Amino acid sequence: MHWPLTGLGAGRGGGAGGVIAAVAVVAVVAVAVGIGQVTGNRARAAVLPAAARAGAGHQTATYYVTRGIGNCSYPSRPADGLFVALPPSEYARAAGCGGYLEVSGPDGSVLVKVVDQCPGCAAGHIDLSATAFARLAPLSAGRIDVTYAYLPDPPLPGPLSVEVSQGSSRYWLALLADNTGNPLAAVQVRTSSGWLSLTRASYNYWIASSGAGPGPFTVRLTDTQGHKVTLQGITLSPGVVQATGIWMYDRAERALVRRTSLAAR
Repeated sequence: MHWPLTGLGAGRGGGAGGVIAAVAVVAVVAVAVGIGQVTGNRARAAVLPAAARAGAGHQTATYYVTRGIGNCSYPSRPADGLFVALPPSEYARAAGCGGYLEVSGPDGSVLVKVVDQCPGCAAGHIDLSATAFARLAPLSAGRIDVTYAYLPDPPLPGPLSVEVSQGSSRYWLALLADNTGNPLAAVQVRTSSGWLSLTRASYNYWIASSGAGPGPFTVRLTDTQGHKVTLQGITLSPGVVQATGIWMYDRAERALVRRTSLAAR
């Protein structure tokens, strides 16, 4: 179980949250596949479910130390070490996964990726990585008052990737998309009958319980800000992280993201 730390040096060695046992933790290999962006338009913005919205009420932060990958199932933690676990009401069965919170505290602010759930945290209480917490206050503070909210269209860490879960086949399919910037609102796979909408599991994979055939798959992602991207050539390769080379935001937005990132260096 994932419980927040309230003091210096109380590391949790075993990992935070953890992935539900149905999803095996495997070594992942990035492969290049024939993937193209068919659409990159921005539709009417969707919103997070009320339970997943950040920003209401008194807000506090603690920190945690983990070697695990977190309930959102991403194959690796952010390279910069800046991430966060949400209370159950805001995690909202993975509705917040992949989004970024802008968190302000006593000594500054930090941008953190949502990768985990904190079962022991009440509403308004987030559990930061130790690296992120240290940007806001000394670790010895243990627990601090903060303000936080989702940052729409944050700087992207890289192009989209898609992982097909271990155990997937033509009869059962589970997909995990990463580097989306905003949380996802929908994932669909094109079949001979049209677009099949997948169901998000609490561990953040999107599932077609009756499968979608042998692949390769055409997958459409829609995020909570209304960005839509269609990816082609996703193969039925369980446990493999498939690099796409495609960005979630369109070219104009990516250019702004890159300028902003360069200016911050």
